[in-house]
Amino acid sequence: MTVQETPSSFRPAQRIGAIGVSEILKIGAVAQRLKREGRPVIILGAGEPDFDTPDHVKAAAEQAIRAGQTKYTILDGTPELKAAIAVKFRRENGVDYGSDEITAGAGAKQVIHNAFMATLSPGDEVILAAPYWTSYADMVKIADGTPVDVACREDNGFRLDADDLERAITPRTRWLLLNSPSNPTGAAYSAAQLRPILDVLMRHPQVWLMSDDIYEHLTYDGMPFVTAAALEPGLKSRTLTVNGVSKAYAMTGWRVGYGGGPRELIAAMAVVQSQSTTNPSSVSQAAAIAALTGPQGILVERREAFQRRRDLVVDGLNTIEGVSCRRPEGAFYTFASCAGLIGRRTPGGVHIDSDSSFCRYLLEQHDVAVVPGSCFGLAPYFRLSYATSDQNLREALSRIAKACRELS
Repeated sequence: MTVQETPSSFRPAQRIGAIGVSEILKIGAVAQRLKREGRPVIILGAGEPDFDTPDHVKAAAEQAIRAGQTKYTILDGTPELKAAIAVKFRRENGVDYGSDEITAGAGAKQVIHNAFMATLSPGDEVILAAPYWTSYADMVKIADGTPVDVACREDNGFRLDADDLERAITPRTRWLLLNSPSNPTGAAYSAAQLRPILDVLMRHPQVWLMSDDIYEHLTYDGMPFVTAAALEPGLKSRTLTVNGVSKAYAMTGWRVGYGGGPRELIAAMAVVQSQSTTNPSSVSQAAAIAALTGPQGILVERREAFQRRRDLVVDGLNTIEGVSCRRPEGAFYTFASCAGLIGRRTPGGVHIDSDSSFCRYLLEQHDVAVVPGSCFGLAPYFRLSYATSDQNLREALSRIAKACRELS
């Protein structure tokens, strides 16, 4: 007897109808498949440090397991973790948050998602400084908000211009989301560069600020990090300062992020989290406490390594005809222009008509995976992550140079 298949009755929710899996994850999946097939692919698309989690952090997790710390915790962080986060905010940022003004979630991404879910209604707008991390806009949409892109020009260091921000604000604007240092450009704001942005927000009391500080410990050339709530205390009552242990301590898989903000916002975010994950992993919380309160010298060592890699990549890219790359102030990405290559053809006759086609050519023909700038809201650029070994970076630069030479 043959069983007749019936058409699927699945109907996705409207809120995800126009949203797909992150393009970065798609590129990574293709690159991994090619590697499994035996291709020598160098993957420079991931936003993940190649260093290992510090040993004392691992030891704290092991100790927590042996001590039976494997049960549910308070839904948005143990008192011990919140205390460690409060000390960190005072020590490194000069900002005071009480325990009821701190939340911890399963990564900084969840903290941002919780905030949008807790505050956005249909028609509310969130201003995003483009180029921006791809997930920002989709998280706004899932929360029924409307992302509003404001382009940040390369001649302004990929930083948001205060006049452009002023023009983008409407009565429907609920948030400005600012990431410094930035993914994907590595652009960072000094106090003088951030001040005009904050002055605009001070004139618009309905607009809240979400400050994504996840790359805080990766600023170069002696540039001090500055966070908005410390620079302008008048904004603290409507600022959510987001951070986490993923990038600084190479703990991406542990999934612990945190935020500091007004207690009313933190309480609303707890409602959202209570109906999704509840608490972040109890063992990961113990590890995060060790990271935040333990020896911090590793941060300096790794920042120096990343700065050396940045210089290696920027200098190498700027020797390639058709490519130009600004030297970023932080994070572990370069955001290089490939405008000089648009319009050329591959040896196989394929027309390079966009940054996406250029990146596809690099992956398919030269085994280098990078991410097109159009994924982040600004073309024609490509993002290269230098969170890998010097050897891999040198080989990747050699392949990119060869790929560009073969274009006609």
